[in-house]
Amino acid sequence: MLGGCVGLCGAVFGVSAYIVDVLTRPKRLASFYDIYTFTPFELNLPAEEVTFDPISGTHKVSGWYVPHPRATTTIIMCPGYRGKRADMLGLCGQLWKRGHNVLVFEYYGHGAVVGKPVTLGYREINDFMGAVAYARQRAPHARLGAVGFSMGASVSIMACARTTEVEALVCDSAFATHRSAIAYAVRRTLHLPFAIFDWVTDLLLWLRAGYHFYQVEPLRDIERLAPRPVLLIHGARDTIVDPRDAPLLYEKAGEPKELWLLPEADHCGAYFEDRTAYIKKVADFFDLHLRRSRSPLSLQERKTGWSSTGNPSAEAS
Repeated sequence: MLGGCVGLCGAVFGVSAYIVDVLTRPKRLASFYDIYTFTPFELNLPAEEVTFDPISGTHKVSGWYVPHPRATTTIIMCPGYRGKRADMLGLCGQLWKRGHNVLVFEYYGHGAVVGKPVTLGYREINDFMGAVAYARQRAPHARLGAVGFSMGASVSIMACARTTEVEALVCDSAFATHRSAIAYAVRRTLHLPFAIFDWVTDLLLWLRAGYHFYQVEPLRDIERLAPRPVLLIHGARDTIVDPRDAPLLYEKAGEPKELWLLPEADHCGAYFEDRTAYIKKVADFFDLHLRRSRSPLSLQERKTGWSSTGNPSAEAS
């Protein structure tokens, strides 16, 4: 019996270690063609290659800034886990054509810059906050909106809870908590309840990456966005993020809020279900809340929000 207990504990530890390793493991170096086959050039966009500092950290964040000569708004676009900025060029081009400046970036270590350990939103908050600062620097008087996908959507929620600069937020396929994202993956791949591995995985995540599950919880932060509007988009057939997370986020969010569920869409698949409807939905959302409405926050409120340390763990803990 003792041998069986030892074997079970070893199996739990092994699976937990594997989960943390897969989550944080540096990606293999991408080839030139993986990175540069699709760029703003292909869409005839007047994009500038830019880099900027995160709010905390010594690395540089890469992006494209697409200025519009008559813009009064800037939209920040951020991809998901292991996502590249090129993944968002379709929507980027459409938002630019509708008169917005657009800043599209990728999280450090996730896109073109690979071979670096990553987290599932904990350190990536710093990159998003750096994007906000850069967008404000480039167009000081523009009203800011943001679109995030998957992990990028969850990071956007957490970051916007820490700064009031972004006045309208679109979240496509966001997870409600770090734990829920991992639990859903374990249930779908191993067909086992995550509760078996929860405590050990959380401990190993702290030892490996320096944070705990509870420090990445958009569900806790989303209620701090109000009175700024949020649009939540999710596919009911999502195989990466539990579709039940979207109603949980919607319930916690304050007004104004909107939930757009697509019954046949997979993860981040709403755009591909109906590109015309998707673009109209997002563009109309920003037109309504950034162009036709007055700011829900005073100028003084917009200048506050992020901790003086710029450390996401200080905010999350």
